[in-house]
Amino acid sequence: MATLKLKKRGADTASPPTESARTPIRGTGAVAKTRPTLAQAQSQRAEREARYQEQLRQRFGDRPPPAFARRDEPTPKPVPHRDMNRARPGLVNTAFGQPPEREPRRQEPQRQSRLRQDMRSQPPRESPRAPPQRQDRACYEPQEREPQEHAPGSMRLSKRMSELGIASRREADEWIAQGWVRVDDQVVKELGSRVVAGQRITVDAKAKYQQAQRVTVLINKPVGYVSGQAEDGYEPALVLVTPQNQWREDHSGTRFLREHLRSLVPAGRLDIDSVGLLVLTQDGRVAKQLVGEGSEIEKEYLVRVATANGAKLPDAALALLRHGLELDGEALLPAQVEWVNQDQLRFVLRQGKKRQIRRMCEAVGLQVLGLKRVRIGAVMLGDLPVGQWRYLRAEEGFSPQAPG
Repeated sequence: MATLKLKKRGADTASPPTESARTPIRGTGAVAKTRPTLAQAQSQRAEREARYQEQLRQRFGDRPPPAFARRDEPTPKPVPHRDMNRARPGLVNTAFGQPPEREPRRQEPQRQSRLRQDMRSQPPRESPRAPPQRQDRACYEPQEREPQEHAPGSMRLSKRMSELGIASRREADEWIAQGWVRVDDQVVKELGSRVVAGQRITVDAKAKYQQAQRVTVLINKPVGYVSGQAEDGYEPALVLVTPQNQWREDHSGTRFLREHLRSLVPAGRLDIDSVGLLVLTQDGRVAKQLVGEGSEIEKEYLVRVATANGAKLPDAALALLRHGLELDGEALLPAQVEWVNQDQLRFVLRQGKKRQIRRMCEAVGLQVLGLKRVRIGAVMLGDLPVGQWRYLRAEEGFSPQAPG
């Protein structure tokens, strides 16, 4: 025989919720709402009516439209159409019984012809909702802007700042838009403003601070990396700029930040088969100094070459490498070319056309076996290992002349 055991309700047994612990009904709140008194209701109604009248006054002025009806007035009944009570054919009108039979249309050809003539003789009536016809088409057609007259000898402010080495043109336009540029102690915010040579240009401390935060990176680029954007499956040299690849002997004192990778672009090219010094910078001044129009920065290369038959390069061919060659229909600037050893030449150039050294050597019968850039201006590649990078130090700088 089964035994049924009863267990007393303990503290651990969940008790049913009491009436006071129940969740209030949604929308009612925990406290019952109190109804306003008659005086309060009348006061609230008076306030609403005052606000309503004020809105009407702001919208329609002192004279409301004639067809306007107040909310407290009964809505006017619509005026029935004159043919509303006429029953349609086939339907029974409960108010007037069966509809009368439709009379056949009267044939009045003479009257209709007179009406048509009268309508043709009358001028066409313009619809009140039709848009007004354009009387003067010249005001709607685009007009050519007259060229603005500029002061003689003036130039754009951003170009002048670039010439003075204050900032690049793009950087100068950003500062002008921010209101950080002054011309003769007057703030200039309009892009395209022009100045003359004698005017004094100053920049705000915020612009100088922003410029000081921009970095320049030196990389010893290995073979197989392109200088700029990725192409043909090859990665750009920018991917090498990581904390793991930073040179241990970098004494610039700059700590690596992710913001340093933003707008970090190459200042000069180094083709995929070449190695050596490559400059990446955020500073527009550095980019203009290295690759800008009329740049005088020297670039030094060590080039390993070989002749087709193993013979020595004639002196006339070496003279052509120094001066006398043309590329793309343009004469090359004079270059310094000399032998370092039996199979290695030293090139010093002041211009940088695409694959210039390789095309120069090909023009005199030389085959390039290896090319390495070791110097840009006063900055040397030094002992920087291949595939690693470092920051340009504050005391370093690129100069038009090679270091003595």
